[in-house]
Amino acid sequence: MAALKAALAVEEDLPDYARQGIFASPAVFDAHVRLSNGNFSVDRAPDIRGFAIKVLGASTPTSADVEQNFTFVSQETLRVSGSADVVGIVDLSTSGPGAALRKAATNPRLTRSAFANVRDMVKPFSGFATHDFFSIMPIAFGDYAARLKLCAASTTINKEARKDLAADIYGRLADDDLEFLLQAQFFEDESRTPIEDSSVRWDAPWLTVARLRLPRQAPDDELAETVEKSSFNPWIAATEHRPLGELMRARRAAYALSWRNRDGAP
Repeated sequence: MAALKAALAVEEDLPDYARQGIFASPAVFDAHVRLSNGNFSVDRAPDIRGFAIKVLGASTPTSADVEQNFTFVSQETLRVSGSADVVGIVDLSTSGPGAALRKAATNPRLTRSAFANVRDMVKPFSGFATHDFFSIMPIAFGDYAARLKLCAASTTINKEARKDLAADIYGRLADDDLEFLLQAQFFEDESRTPIEDSSVRWDAPWLTVARLRLPRQAPDDELAETVEKSSFNPWIAATEHRPLGELMRARRAAYALSWRNRDGAP
């Protein structure tokens, strides 16, 4: 949908527990951003929106010239208990009416989960510049674990944005830069910040660890081709920021398959 040039600026004076991986010291890294719909090409359709960041040439205390990928979606939680639920919901949604009814009747818990996720998905989406995005599942933060959040760059709502989400973001960038806050929410205990349960909104404070800056720019066909051929995969990461949880381990193959399908598309 949109491919953008960006820079990730690590905050100064972070607390010791947050100085991990690429956030170990203040720095500015070049980055690419890919904005996308999840399931539908029509912007007006209810959908999960994706905001992916590829940090280029980053460094960490253990390695140099690291490519660090962060992936975010427009929902804070995913109401499933694990990868088996995800497979079940996809199977339910792609079945014919008769088969779907039979499956729904035999697995009411999965059906409730599917409807809960649909309710989250149909909530109004105001545009990529004015919506918060979340990692849903945590990543390693050195010796710690954290969920990530990308805070909206603007509070100015464009009521026409849903007609063309790419036009909205490029229209804003024709006038001025945009800056998003990248925040981390650190693990505290399994009851308030469970690693494995993506349906729970963590009860812990957010800390701004970096700022994602999108400079003024226009659509760039060459950049769009480069970004479209790239794999925005959270498993392409520094050791200090590897994805955590059974759901992310199960999705590792799915990310690779998605990239191959995009690369082979006409």
